[in-house]
Amino acid sequence: MNIKVTIVLLSLSTILFMGLYFFFNPSYQKSLQAKYYYEMSEYDEAYSHAKEAFGLDSYNRMAATIMAQSLISLKYVKYINEAKKYMKQIDEIVNKEKIEDSDKAKIRLICEIMKSSYIKLAPSVVTDKELVESAAYYHTGFEQLLEKING
Repeated sequence: MNIKVTIVLLSLSTILFMGLYFFFNPSYQKSLQAKYYYEMSEYDEAYSHAKEAFGLDSYNRMAATIMAQSLISLKYVKYINEAKKYMKQIDEIVNKEKIEDSDKAKIRLICEIMKSSYIKLAPSVVTDKELVESAAYYHTGFEQLLEKING
């Protein structure tokens, strides 16, 4: 019975030590802040805090993971923002009385750029589903638009 109590106490003290280390280590504190910002969809802040945490401790896997995930999410945000901007430009062109061949070429070029940009995106398991779905929505829109212009 004495050995069982010793093993339990040793296990609990190890867990307590690990928890205190995690709580008081500045690198892991920054990692927790980064995780919070990532969960709040503030990817710039998350990346900044994760990078700082990783700089303090290059063995901090939590910081490395959040930094990588933030970069992936930032790429999606950039794609979506560019897609919105380009769709607005395309709407302005389409609303003209007469669409010139140069306008069609511009739309074709925009669609090709956005299609190739989408191919470079690679979601991970934890990438926000809304970001992935929104990017896919715009990608589909650009593909359909390109088909209409080419066909």
